[in-house]
Amino acid sequence: MTDSTANTAPIYDVTPGDFTTAEFGVTPSQTVGPYWHIGLPWADGPDAAPEGTPGRITLQVTVFDGDRVPVADALIETWQADAAGRFTHPDDPRGAAESVPAGFRGFGRAGADETGTAAIHTVKPGALPAENHTVEAPHVNVGILARGMLERLYTRLYFPEDTAAHAVDPVLSSLPESQRAKLIARKTDDGYHLTVYVQDSDPDGVETPFFEL
Repeated sequence: MTDSTANTAPIYDVTPGDFTTAEFGVTPSQTVGPYWHIGLPWADGPDAAPEGTPGRITLQVTVFDGDRVPVADALIETWQADAAGRFTHPDDPRGAAESVPAGFRGFGRAGADETGTAAIHTVKPGALPAENHTVEAPHVNVGILARGMLERLYTRLYFPEDTAAHAVDPVLSSLPESQRAKLIARKTDDGYHLTVYVQDSDPDGVETPFFEL
């Protein structure tokens, strides 16, 4: 670009229409909300386990911001093992396996309603082998997207009945004891519910633990 009215050198020495003369790096992350409910969900996104699947449960995740206001345009994504603790994905170190039960897929996506709550229909995952001969307790990985967030947040949902497995889970055990309960869902009539607080000015407050991937 050259200002013809000033006696200054061009700011950029780029030939119009030729992008090979300039170096481009990775662009910074940018928020793209509140468009989640428009562009990302699909019809059976919440149905990681189709209706009628044996052992089907509903996971509800409610998201609150730092002011304890429901995040009504949040989008929840889940990724988990099947009921046998296996993945159909080829990156499973034990090799890909057929889903248990049949028809289950590991990924779910759902938009939140006006209460900040999204629901995923799935099955309870089995335990997973981890490094150093340890075992991860049954859990669901939860991703959270919302307006104002430049990066997706990642956390986990554990199940309240697995207290013995929680004690030896390497990820849960890495957290201070006061933080672990924040990742354990409560039982509901048809599944489980987890409340997520994306922020709290008090370091010992209600903010949910999040993980770097």
